[in-house]
Amino acid sequence: MRCSFVPSHLLRQIAAAPGHGLAVDSETASACAATLEVDGGFRTRRAEVASQVASEVASGVRAAAAGPGGWLVHTAANGDDLPGTPVRSDSEPESGDVAVDEAWSGIRAALELFDQVYGRTSYDGEGARVLATVHYRTDYDNAFWDGTQLVFGDGDGRIFGRLTGPVDVLGHELTHAVTEYSAGLEYAGQPGALNESISDVFGSCLKQRLLGQTAAEADWLIGAGLFLPGVDARGIRDLAAPGTAYDDPVLGRDPQAGHMDGYVETVDDNGGVHLNSGIPNKAFWAAATAIGGHSWEGAGRIWYAALTGDRVTPTTDFAGFAAATVAVAGEHAAAVAAAWTSVGVDPPAPAPADAGPSARHGRAGQPVGRLRRPEYDGRGRPLQRRPTRAGGPGAGRAGRPGVAGARATAAGPLRLRVHLDGRPDRADPRAGAHARAAGAGRPGVGQTSALSASARDRRRRFTG
Repeated sequence: MRCSFVPSHLLRQIAAAPGHGLAVDSETASACAATLEVDGGFRTRRAEVASQVASEVASGVRAAAAGPGGWLVHTAANGDDLPGTPVRSDSEPESGDVAVDEAWSGIRAALELFDQVYGRTSYDGEGARVLATVHYRTDYDNAFWDGTQLVFGDGDGRIFGRLTGPVDVLGHELTHAVTEYSAGLEYAGQPGALNESISDVFGSCLKQRLLGQTAAEADWLIGAGLFLPGVDARGIRDLAAPGTAYDDPVLGRDPQAGHMDGYVETVDDNGGVHLNSGIPNKAFWAAATAIGGHSWEGAGRIWYAALTGDRVTPTTDFAGFAAATVAVAGEHAAAVAAAWTSVGVDPPAPAPADAGPSARHGRAGQPVGRLRRPEYDGRGRPLQRRPTRAGGPGAGRAGRPGVAGARATAAGPLRLRVHLDGRPDRADPRAGAHARAAGAGRPGVGQTSALSASARDRRRRFTG
């Protein structure tokens, strides 16, 4: 599957800035628009590959990647042919090309993290050779893992710098490969947000390891230095304080959620994978700082064990992943559970170790393929729908069937799927009834009923 670093909503915000009278030159806006167009062209292929990966992971027949080990960096020479021309292998000296050498060093450091700390040889666990390409296209404002290799743009030189600059970007993208060859998390909805979060987690662990920082000393920023001078941004995401990484006239304000109260139900961004990843991100930060010491050795070992264990599958949601981390946390189980609770996710009690695949959400008992867009309650758990009768105990106001059936009761509010501009998703059959219900005077029910006041405020600022 193809997993990008810079979220589409941010690129879209910049591309639309001139039309809103914001101070951004047309070349920058055009670069972001072109990046969006390129990224959009991969969506169909990503869905096909994601379905294949999920099936292979579930059946336990995921093949190891081919290659003799080590790593090799190519250049696309500002074209789009991949992998491009080889420039520097793992055994060769510096090339003199800054982007090539940054990618080379970042890949080596990321491979060392997984090998020396977690005992994993390359991303597939079997020593696969890592391929990377730099100088992809002209003014390309993104980086991605495409299922076979890593690809990095040079940025537009006005808002975004080289994507090879911050080492956590390299770690983030390589971790997508690790996830693909372990749990195979689908890139949509809560599994997709977990996929993004896990890449942020190990990207951050990589940066902290290279800097020799403890969890208390780290800045917990992802992509610090990616934005060029003049942009009011500390990074692209902040694990410790989601929603605070940037606040800029052109970029807008960071819209990431850091608690289930702000969870965004949307059909954009593959179900909000970059928006909602802030929730598990903050849970990791809370766990790492509570455990103390080095994050890659403490909370990082727990997250890695959960990711590669048999409790996490392609469709695991926040609550399921929380339960998996608690189950492998040992003496730190209470701290890990408290970290998840602090972001509004209550991990269910883990199933007995000898339970069958279905009880443990094991691969053999887990449906795979495309995500069916489940609805979640206020604590991160899928809603359980029950049949209702018009006028019956579970029916909506005035006997409308089905409205109450989609509503969480004590667990949390209804979560209607919406676009980022607040419009209900027309594909959601509840949209019409839900909009009518908003006019019936019921507090907290409307197009964005799942969002707190602060989250709605973030959405208004984000969409202009």
